Amino acid sequence: MRSNFSLENSFSIIDAMVNDSRFEILEYPMLNGGNSLESAIAFKYMKDSNIKLRQVRILLNDSAVKLESGSLSFLKGDIDIASKIGGVLGIGKKFISSKLNKESMIKPVYTGSGAIYLEPSFNHYLLLELDDEEIIVEPGMFYCCENSVNVSTAILNSVSSSLFSNEQIFQTKLSGSGIVVLESPVPANEIMKFRLCDDFLKIDGNFSFLRTEDVELTVEKSTKTFIGSAASGEGLLNVFSGTGEVWLMPTKSVYDDLEKEGHKLMITPSKSYGKDVENTTDDE
Repeated sequence: MRSNFSLENSFSIIDAMVNDSRFEILEYPMLNGGNSLESAIAFKYMKDSNIKLRQVRILLNDSAVKLESGSLSFLKGDIDIASKIGGVLGIGKKFISSKLNKESMIKPVYTGSGAIYLEPSFNHYLLLELDDEEIIVEPGMFYCCENSVNVSTAILNSVSSSLFSNEQIFQTKLSGSGIVVLESPVPANEIMKFRLCDDFLKIDGNFSFLRTEDVELTVEKSTKTFIGSAASGEGLLNVFSGTGEVWLMPTKSVYDDLEKEGHKLMITPSKSYGKDVENTTDDE
C-alpha cells in the first residue's frame, strides 16, 4: 500500500534496562494533533514547560513480565496473557491487598516474544533492578516488572506509625530479582537518595517514596513535648532508621500545590511549599 505521508516514529528512547526482557522509556518530542483552540492552548503551555508524553515499551524474548492492570495499550508478537487468581482464598487476599495499597487486584502476566506498549502518559518512569532484595514503595507507584519479582503489601510496623505517620499505612512491597518500573510524579533528576549506615533520617512531610528492607519507619515528635512540637510548627516527623537506602522527592509538594492553586503561588512569595503557613504582620 502506498501513501503520500511519512509514518516514521518520532519518539526517542530516553532510558533502557535489559535483563531477561528489555524495558524502554519512550518520549515523544511534541504533540501536533490538536484540532481546537483549547487543545492548541494546552499544547503551547506544555511546550513552554517542556512537558512531554512518555510511554513504556517492553521487548520480550521468550520471557515474562507482570503489569499493573489496565496499563496495556497494545502488543505485537506471540504473547500469552494470564491472570493468576489462586481460587477463592487467593481472590480474597488480592482484593484486600488492592484496597489497602491502591493498586489493582489482578496483575496479568504476559509471556512469550514480542513487544508490549503500555499506556502513554505525562508521568515520569524509573527503571530499577532488584538483585535478590526487597524494597517498599508508595502505593500507586508500581507500574510493571519482570515476573521473577513478587508484588505484595507491606504494613507499617508500629502502632504510632500506623496512626500518626504522613506516610501511607499500607505500602507496596517488591521482592526478588528482576527489573521494576515505577511511575513517578517527578523526574529522576529531582530525586534524592540517602544511604543510611546504622543512622537516622528524619523528614517532615510525605515525600519519601522508597526504602530498602532493613530500614524501619517510625514516627516521633519534633521536640520532646507535644506543646513544643506545636510551637515549633513542625509537629510529627517520619523517622527512618537502620542500614539501607531511602529515596525522597522533595519537589513533589511544589507540583501538588501548583495543581491545587496554580498561578496563585506565583504571586505569593511567602508560600512554604507543602505546608500551610499564614502570613502575619505586626501592627506598628
